[in-house]
Amino acid sequence: MTATSLRRLVIGEPLPTTEARHQRLPRYLALSVFGSDPISSSAYATEEILLALVLAGSMGLGYATGVALAIALLFVIVSISYRQTVTAYPSGGGAYIVAHENLGTYPGLVAAAALLTDYVLTVAVSVSAGVAAIVSAAPFLAPYRAAFGVLLVAFIALANLRGVRESGRLFAPPVYLFVISVLLMLGLGAFRVATGGISAAAAVAPPPALQGLGLLLLLRAFASGCAALTGIEAISNGVQAFQPPESRNASTTLLWMVGVCLTLFVGITFLAQAFHLVPDEAGRQTVLSMLGRAVFGQGFLYLILQAATAAILVLAANTAFADFPRLSSILARDGFAPRQLANLGDRLVFSNGILLLGAFASALILIFRGSTHLLIPLYAVGVFVSFTLSQAGMVVHWRRAQGPAWKAKAAVSALGALVTCVVLIVVASVKFVHGAFIVLLLIPLIVLGLRKVSRHYQALRAALTIKGFSAPRTVRHAVIVLVPGMHRGILTALAYAKSISPDPEAVFVELDPAESAKLQARWQELQLGVPLTVLHSPWRSLTEPIVRYLRTIKAERHLDMVTVILPEFVAGHWWESLLHNQSGLSLKFALMFERGVVVTNIRYWPKPKDNPRSQLADPR
Repeated sequence: MTATSLRRLVIGEPLPTTEARHQRLPRYLALSVFGSDPISSSAYATEEILLALVLAGSMGLGYATGVALAIALLFVIVSISYRQTVTAYPSGGGAYIVAHENLGTYPGLVAAAALLTDYVLTVAVSVSAGVAAIVSAAPFLAPYRAAFGVLLVAFIALANLRGVRESGRLFAPPVYLFVISVLLMLGLGAFRVATGGISAAAAVAPPPALQGLGLLLLLRAFASGCAALTGIEAISNGVQAFQPPESRNASTTLLWMVGVCLTLFVGITFLAQAFHLVPDEAGRQTVLSMLGRAVFGQGFLYLILQAATAAILVLAANTAFADFPRLSSILARDGFAPRQLANLGDRLVFSNGILLLGAFASALILIFRGSTHLLIPLYAVGVFVSFTLSQAGMVVHWRRAQGPAWKAKAAVSALGALVTCVVLIVVASVKFVHGAFIVLLLIPLIVLGLRKVSRHYQALRAALTIKGFSAPRTVRHAVIVLVPGMHRGILTALAYAKSISPDPEAVFVELDPAESAKLQARWQELQLGVPLTVLHSPWRSLTEPIVRYLRTIKAERHLDMVTVILPEFVAGHWWESLLHNQSGLSLKFALMFERGVVVTNIRYWPKPKDNPRSQLADPR
């Protein structure tokens, strides 16, 4: 099986560009693609709140629902503002586009850097949380959580390489299964709370207080729980992935997502407090797993809940895989990222961005050993940076547009910017020593990198412009044929050299004087009509004498260009290539960086049936 056929088997047949419109998502699939991240956050956001509050004992745990409601209010404010963004930017109004257009280049790049960082963390955190859910049900897998996480990242990346629509169809069932199973748990749990049906086994003895309940602890709980908001901006970034009318479908899907997220997050937090659950700081079992056991017992419904939880936590990474490549392509289009990131792959997705995200996220999982609690402190800082800049940019947008009710719309965006800025300060300060400083340092470094890329493209554009450039004079040119030995391929290369130059030259590097003498004698005997120059190499180096010789003749003959013809024979099978020296590769690599040197490969097929014209030259 060839590499091409294997690629087709794994990724699928290439799609023509005309199919792009048919690859867009209906609302029910878009909810699973763009909403899996915020929906999945409900599986661990409550746990992060409880892990902070448990330090104050039972008194601290009693504030969990209040903290969750404060986060829910923030969720509503931000979502209303983003709904306005979807309407104002039907072509896609991600934080980068909004901030870049309304606030300037550097605010736009800061927003982009924050989002890129957040997307990588989204994949690492969601996959690690999914692995944690699996480990809760199967503790024997704990030593392999990091490796397991990398395999899951590879699986999601592969699914996304097959196309947006196919990944949506693949990932939609687990998302909806999670929503249904959690809603069933919330309904049954609320019924048991209302009827006083909480068993004694479900209640856990309150832990001793390790510190007093103060404002700092509440802020820490709030900052940790704000992980529930991650991914809320995804729909505004991907409006063009929706079926027409894009803006209306994106806006409707955003409302659906907000309703589902708030119901799950607040409901889980309320039940966790009602059942007096205490988080396991050792990470052996998640709070959602405890709640599932308390409501469903150890039966079939609990297993379904755990399987769905593990699935959606892993598949939450799909939101980042949908948005990271799209944002990278926009940055590449604007000249701030490598242009390869703007290329559409065979399946009409930005394949290079998908692979890059998978590599970064896998590295992060390995570095932090797949621990959700080690990764969470890095989380949510970047997303609130983008929230703040996006909403501030929308204020400027409404002031410029001044359409119907623009003041009310600007006020909503201003409120969103103010609130998210305050939350950003809280999250950054509370989580600073726990790892947030890494993100705060990384964002400006990414901005500098993006600006460096932009300056390179600007400098290259200025150097390549034809404005004011006069036509080049006649090029002084020489043709050199590198001769590794005497065979039919050499004769074909010499024939080609004579066709492009009246006086080509052959060059041989002497590694063995005896072999050199044989070659020179054979050369004179054949009377090929091309002079042979022998370069001595006492240190048995092949590339160094050639590079030195090319530089010498360019300087002495005042040459503009030298064409180096490199004869190579093609092996019939891949394994046959391993039986021969790959000196041609090292030569091409060395000459790649030589100014005014062009390398031309003349390939020779030893078997005549593979190349009927391979016998053009008479081998005598």
